[in-house]
Amino acid sequence: MNAQEILHNVKLSGTTQGSLVTVERVSQDAFTLLCNRLSLEFKLPLSLLYATDNRKKGKGFGVHVLFSLDASHEWLLVETSLPEANPTYESLTKTIMEAHWYERYAMDMFGIKAEGHPDPRRLVHHENVPKNTHPLRKDFAWNTKMEHANEPYPMHHIEGEGIFEIPVGPIHAGIIEPGHFRFNVAGERIITLEGKLFFTHKGVEKLMEGKTVEEALPYIERISGDMSASFSLAYALALENLSHTNVPECAQQLRVLVTELERITMHTHDIANMAGMGTGFTVMAAHGFRVKEKMMRLSERVFGNRFWRGYIAPGGVSKSLSVEELRDIQKTTKEVVDEMQDLFELGRHSDGLRERLETTGVLAKDVAVAFGALGLSARGSGVDRDVRRDHPYAAYGEMKPEVLTFEKGDVYARWKLRALEMIESMKLVEAVCSSNNEGATHVEVQAKDGMGIGAVEAWRGETLVAVYVENGRITRCVPRDPSFCNWALFGAIGPGNIIPDFPLCNKSLDLSYSGTDL
Repeated sequence: MNAQEILHNVKLSGTTQGSLVTVERVSQDAFTLLCNRLSLEFKLPLSLLYATDNRKKGKGFGVHVLFSLDASHEWLLVETSLPEANPTYESLTKTIMEAHWYERYAMDMFGIKAEGHPDPRRLVHHENVPKNTHPLRKDFAWNTKMEHANEPYPMHHIEGEGIFEIPVGPIHAGIIEPGHFRFNVAGERIITLEGKLFFTHKGVEKLMEGKTVEEALPYIERISGDMSASFSLAYALALENLSHTNVPECAQQLRVLVTELERITMHTHDIANMAGMGTGFTVMAAHGFRVKEKMMRLSERVFGNRFWRGYIAPGGVSKSLSVEELRDIQKTTKEVVDEMQDLFELGRHSDGLRERLETTGVLAKDVAVAFGALGLSARGSGVDRDVRRDHPYAAYGEMKPEVLTFEKGDVYARWKLRALEMIESMKLVEAVCSSNNEGATHVEVQAKDGMGIGAVEAWRGETLVAVYVENGRITRCVPRDPSFCNWALFGAIGPGNIIPDFPLCNKSLDLSYSGTDL
């Protein structure tokens, strides 16, 4: 069933722009009912929920929900307007769990109230942000100096004989970013686990307001350093879909190449980090990080930096690649993938390592679906979704990767999936390097007014960017890292495990602090 058939069944009309179908704005009262029906009756995954400030146009505030129709490669956008004086609507989270963080984010950043939300605590604003401060409203200046506040954030806790509470963070040993985790335990067994993030909110969305599409690109590329190529591609796709730009075939193939190289780089890191740093099987970390360095030096040789950055841009890519560069890419990547497969086999045959990974941090499929899990975290639990196949972009319509899934949903499934995905990525790298990469690599993108959406299956999962342009400048940009959807999963997979297994659970989800705390 495609979007138009669904709209016909619910007696609605909409406008179509490529694969994006937008429902004509529904009333405040009908909004929640419609979204609930699309989720519960038609089983559409909720991929994005965001708010807009439209008060200057006399339209109050907007709430927008994006559903994915994977079978027909379409997106369905449902929108409603809320009055400026009382921007409230009935919470979706009561029936659509995927909406839980999105709605809390909109409450903090816009002052929009999702009535009946089961957990209306502050998400971004912890103790130090004054009440009634909403930074994504248009009348809030980016350089506003806020007074220090003291608004207690109520963490959940359990009382009882033999139950202890263990606080961890927000400052950690090593170089990871800040995050606070609160364990309620009986002995070493975790009863509940809760996190508090958003300690280093950067204001990326506010900073992009008023920028030209060219000026905003560096902000997008730097949202999360390990996903520079994926975020820049999602942003480029959003602008190209808005302006109906046809990107040259050569550039489309090279976009596949660089995002798959990014995937291989980070899967290499994760295989080493999970098994080596997460368990003390340090040979995995020592060799894995050594091998990852080969990929980062490859990026430096070909693109001038170590993070696959600065290559993908709206309209295509920044340059063609020479025969020598393609040979270097293919040779180096093949060495890396082969070495990592050998290293994976070493770990797979270690009974001690397997004992730590298997049956640890189990994410049940129904829980993954309810929370809207994305990427490897979802596919390791049997959720068969991948944007490269379900919403083809770049050259993935012709270069189709095999989407791999496992059913057990434990740390071992997520670890093994990374090793197998590297093999699939290598096939795509070889296909691009062996093809005829001659021809144009870039066309100009005319920044038309309107709204566009770009979606990319980054190595971490489905990555979305929604862009609104007016008079050649961005009025709203919504980047969504898959970590925003996956962070809550550790609260579901942690209980029942012992405390030393928490790092394994966390590393297996590979969550980005920076990508979440915009």
